[in-house]
Amino acid sequence: MEHLERLQKVIAASGVTSRRKAEVLITEGRVKVNGKVVKELGTKVSSADKIEVEGVPIQKEAHVYLVMNKPKGCVTTVSDEHDRKTVMDFIGTEIKERVYPVGRLDYDTSGVLLFTNDGDFANKMMHPRAHIPKTYLARVRGIATKNALKPLAKGLQVEDYVTQPANFHIVSTDKENNSTLVELTIYEGRYHQVKKMFEAVGYPVKKLRRDRVGIVDTNGVALGKYRHLSKHEVKALLQLASEEAEEKMPTHITKKMRQY
Repeated sequence: MEHLERLQKVIAASGVTSRRKAEVLITEGRVKVNGKVVKELGTKVSSADKIEVEGVPIQKEAHVYLVMNKPKGCVTTVSDEHDRKTVMDFIGTEIKERVYPVGRLDYDTSGVLLFTNDGDFANKMMHPRAHIPKTYLARVRGIATKNALKPLAKGLQVEDYVTQPANFHIVSTDKENNSTLVELTIYEGRYHQVKKMFEAVGYPVKKLRRDRVGIVDTNGVALGKYRHLSKHEVKALLQLASEEAEEKMPTHITKKMRQY
């Protein structure tokens, strides 16, 4: 019996785009199966079917998973209408597959940024229910105290939403320059979230770096360079994305959350 898979999943697996974007392309009538436009998201296809996305036949690529040590001063997009430098400018020619960044890091934020051509993987990493821990190192303005930062651990109102409980640690203070270095681990990833959280407790961010996503870091990777993820790292990220939020939080974090 021939194995059938959903059309959007097959498109995502080809590396053309994410599954979510593939669904948009299908509903907009920009996908053909065996020469006919298909707009139904429930459509299933086999390996024998010819699939075209915007007139271009898809070809299944070997999946690639990278982590870049993103430098400041570049945008996290495949291309930029304002002709600014993008993270794709740092991907070397040895990567033949059509990889793209998973999620975003701000223009002035450095650190861990994942890339892949596996749309299913990217979708799981970015799904709102994934709750994959992301650890940041923030240099904030002012001399912060544990008590002043306590709302970060409880969850706080940021614009029109309340953040999930986070874990923080004051690394050091610099009285001469009136600043504090804080490590913050969050379990979601909204737009400018870390900056907004520190702003909400009265300590604006001066400098921000993402140190880890799950167990993945960039230790030994120079700014603007990247490395392939190990099979263990990919498996660990997928496992984190499939678990319930509190189950995957380290025990010391969940205990601390229950104290408040």
